Amino acid sequence: MIMSAKIAARHLSRQACIYIRQSTMGQVRLHQESTERQYNLMAQATSLGWRPEQIRVLDRDLGQSGATMTNREDFKVLVGDVAMGQVGAIFSLEASRLARSNQDWHRLLELCAITNTLVIDEDGCYDPAEFNDSLVLGMKGTFAQAELHIIRARLHGGKLNKAAKGELRFALPVGLVWNGDQIVIDPDQEVRGAVRMVFDLFARESTAFGVVQRFNELGLRFPRRAYGGAWDGKLIWGRLTHSRVLGVLANPSYAGMYVFGRYQSSKEVEPSGEIRSRSRLMPQDAWRIVIPDHHEGYICADRFVVNRERLAANRTNGEELPGPVREGLCLLQGLLLCGVCGRRLGVRYTGNGGIYPIYQCVWKHREALAPRACLSVPSAPLDQAITDRLVSAITPVTIELARSARSGGCGSSGRATRPSWRSGATKLSIPPTG
Repeated sequence: MIMSAKIAARHLSRQACIYIRQSTMGQVRLHQESTERQYNLMAQATSLGWRPEQIRVLDRDLGQSGATMTNREDFKVLVGDVAMGQVGAIFSLEASRLARSNQDWHRLLELCAITNTLVIDEDGCYDPAEFNDSLVLGMKGTFAQAELHIIRARLHGGKLNKAAKGELRFALPVGLVWNGDQIVIDPDQEVRGAVRMVFDLFARESTAFGVVQRFNELGLRFPRRAYGGAWDGKLIWGRLTHSRVLGVLANPSYAGMYVFGRYQSSKEVEPSGEIRSRSRLMPQDAWRIVIPDHHEGYICADRFVVNRERLAANRTNGEELPGPVREGLCLLQGLLLCGVCGRRLGVRYTGNGGIYPIYQCVWKHREALAPRACLSVPSAPLDQAITDRLVSAITPVTIELARSARSGGCGSSGRATRPSWRSGATKLSIPPTG
């Protein structure tokens, strides 16, 4: 038998790993024949000479995509065992089950070639250490990735074509529902009233904070619709938050517009080195498809534009000033945490021309959970105390110790004494001001 000709005693003395994977939980539930076929590879391993106790089934990646190693715990285990020379052969229904990413695929093949590990699928038995087999496996990985691209392009093209006609269904914001292929206003009078109240209050108060405060004063609740899980499709009533108001005011669906492409997926490299896909909000001029007057809305298109402009004018944290370090007189801006709620303190400038800054926590006040700020304290005493502590910590002795530690001469103890003042966020707990 051609397949068994490459299987040597050194392979049979090690484990046979059966790697089982389906891309989504929907496939696990609906395509059970494929899962059963993958489990049947145990019988194939036995027929090729591996004892049952040597056969290891790796099936914790069922329902996980093979595009990356992220969340594929059994694939990481497989790679680790192959690198340690503990695996004689990897069994898979088809090579693309192992990895859809060329980076992961070729890394696995390189390890298999070094440790003399075979790769066995329905088409045959491959030895990655042999040039011809390595070439075939490499082509299989390339074809698998190309297949994904073709399928993705085909599906995305169909979505765009349907969206261009305003027929593509997607999750609607609360207050709007699908009636067949049409978007209509929610028939629930209570839901309609809550949504209209947000727009009416914003027209009166002109700020999202004012809307939240009025809702809280009136004891009103705002609905949200759950998607997925046991609560799928059900309404959940709760407290209206500042971010929720911003989301409602910025959603063009409430103005009767059909929009596709408000969010686009982009890949980012995490600090851990993993590549993740995230959705980011696109500017209005980058929306792929916009169909005005597509359905009945709560406001007109002109009012939607006015609301967006008013929100933009209300912002005090423009993108030109990102991060904790900003211009101003405060030494500790972005470094202090509120001792009451744990949120990061902001800076407020008061007095003539804003020459008297104060550290202030306004999160609870902004969310209408408290009548005033958690705490408010002048910046001068705190900045001076930290300055004095820093100056006292940096002495000729500590500078010499730091230089010695950097050059490797740490003295007889092998350690250099470090000053006790440390950088980072400092928790500040001061009784709320009256």
